[in-house]
Amino acid sequence: MKYRPSRRTRRLAIGSAVVLVIAGFNGPWLYGEITETYHNYKINQPGYKAEKGHWQVVEVPEKYRINTIHAALLNTGKVLLVAGSGNDAKQFDAKTFRTVLWDPVKNTFKNISTPNDLFCAGHNQLPDGKLLVAGGTQRYETLGGDVKKAGGLMIVNNENPDAGKVLKKGTRFTGRKNGKTFVSSKTITLPPAKKKTDPVTGEAEVSASFKRVYVEAEKNGKKYQTGTQDNYRVHGLSGGEKKNIYGIAQKLSFDKKDFQGIDDAYEFDPQSERYIRVDPMHEARWYPTQTTLQDGKVLTVSGLDDIGQVVPGKNEIYDPRTKKWSFLPKTRFFPTYPGLHLVGQNKIFYSGTNAGYGPDDKGRTPGLWNLETNKFTKIPGMSDPDVLETSMSVPLPPTQSRKFMVQGGGGVGESPKVTSKTRIVDLTEDQPQFTDGPDLYDKVRYPSSVILPNDTVLTTNGSSEYRGKSDSNVLKSAIYDPKKNSYESAADPLVGRNYHSGGLLLPDGRVMTFGSDSLFDDKANTKPGEFDQRIEIYTPPYLNKEGKDQPHLADVGTPRKELDPGDQVSFQSKDAGSIEKLRLVRPSSFTHVTNVEQSSVALKVNKSAGGKLSTTIPDDPSLVTPGWWMVYAVDKDGIPSKAKWVKVNTDPNARTVQTTSESP
Repeated sequence: MKYRPSRRTRRLAIGSAVVLVIAGFNGPWLYGEITETYHNYKINQPGYKAEKGHWQVVEVPEKYRINTIHAALLNTGKVLLVAGSGNDAKQFDAKTFRTVLWDPVKNTFKNISTPNDLFCAGHNQLPDGKLLVAGGTQRYETLGGDVKKAGGLMIVNNENPDAGKVLKKGTRFTGRKNGKTFVSSKTITLPPAKKKTDPVTGEAEVSASFKRVYVEAEKNGKKYQTGTQDNYRVHGLSGGEKKNIYGIAQKLSFDKKDFQGIDDAYEFDPQSERYIRVDPMHEARWYPTQTTLQDGKVLTVSGLDDIGQVVPGKNEIYDPRTKKWSFLPKTRFFPTYPGLHLVGQNKIFYSGTNAGYGPDDKGRTPGLWNLETNKFTKIPGMSDPDVLETSMSVPLPPTQSRKFMVQGGGGVGESPKVTSKTRIVDLTEDQPQFTDGPDLYDKVRYPSSVILPNDTVLTTNGSSEYRGKSDSNVLKSAIYDPKKNSYESAADPLVGRNYHSGGLLLPDGRVMTFGSDSLFDDKANTKPGEFDQRIEIYTPPYLNKEGKDQPHLADVGTPRKELDPGDQVSFQSKDAGSIEKLRLVRPSSFTHVTNVEQSSVALKVNKSAGGKLSTTIPDDPSLVTPGWWMVYAVDKDGIPSKAKWVKVNTDPNARTVQTTSESP
């Protein structure tokens, strides 16, 4: 039988031939113009959108454009965009700290007063719907050649068991031997010394209390640096305080100074749309991870402290009822922004993913961490284990599967190593281990992945080099289907995104992406990069099916219901006959390839007369943590409804991990 090309094939062939002929006569410039025009034509065709989805850049008015480092979906449907100083030292010095609230439905924006530099803080959803934001920036990194003043760590001691002391920021310390004066970078509160009396002899033993503080020389110049340990007199003290309170410091030098964290903590209230200060953490943290536990408390881990060192395993718990912090009794070290996911009562899965600081041989092995016993069980099988920095971990939907995927990643620091590998682990197995999944669309650091309501995962963007160097942004995306264990290519994003970028699911089923912080803006790495302040919206294929609308979903009775674990809840739908799934989706909180609360829980669907859909909230508090969740109905074509919000209360039977006020 003689093959006869279809009309569409002939049309495309003729079009390609015309392009080639024109290119021959008019050169590469015109060919590029025609190619771009054809590309724009193709990606806007209904058939292409239905197969690949569609990207569109959001128009943000100039006064609301910020260097978005953090983004969180609030239960009002608005998105909190947080920059702080936005990785801009000039903004930090000017104390220009930014937050913007965006309404993706109305496409309206609002500037929010920002109390401190929340750049590189941690954040997560709380049971009452507020967003906990803790940590941030006390000081920017200074490279060795740019350091102007000698500085370093000072240990300030108090030997008085009867009284503590507050030493304000700017307190001066002078070495008893070297005679050089240094100034403290923050206010510290010294508790009284500990006093223990022997019940037999009556003799008292006093152990000095102490606090750490970063200090700098009063003046510029290398002649003010020190080389050996010295005891330092504290200015402004009198009487017994002069004897009991003193500083000790080793070398105070011109070495490179890392970023330093703050201990400040705030709750952002979606109703009043403002930050509310709560008690500070015990440790300053820059680049910490915050994970909601089964009882609504918050595990806070890692980060650079107030002297620029990775917090040495002192992990804290925030109680949203008391607004106070306490320590886990034993230490466990992780590099900064570790991927920590709740997978059981006080049971944490560490994916091995992280975003930056820490030694390359400590705290990077994936495993299961029991918060009660502090036991850590390593999980073997991770391929390319030395390229987990700037990779992303995703709980594969539905979350009941307890399967996780680790995607892409690079070597530690500015290492040129990068991978396209994905690795999958099933934590329900007796002896879980990682196996390789299908490769990503390219070798990438900083991929952003978002769970979609139809049980697939969108992965997008990234760069093949550290912070997009050498014009290495990867303008690709793909959708992973866990059932098929395969990727399907999706539409190419319009905006390149690498460091300081992310994405999250919106209540209407679309996806937003934000941020990108390239070191350079050219292939030769000669032009300093500019932060990309654009927001982009991806409309997945399921919202582009010709002649198909989103299924209807309505509340029965009072909207925005408050439910206990195990409660039944009902919805109404005129499309009930075509509904196949209900999904309970946690609103995201994303920064630095870290979105540890992202979750999509399968709900059983019970149908009854009149288009009624009923379901039961799972009673496993490690699966459905307390707080606000979105409910999506998904029809037989995989099209989700717009979300309905429900609030799940704290399970009174959730077992609380024991904490202590004492530093471990």
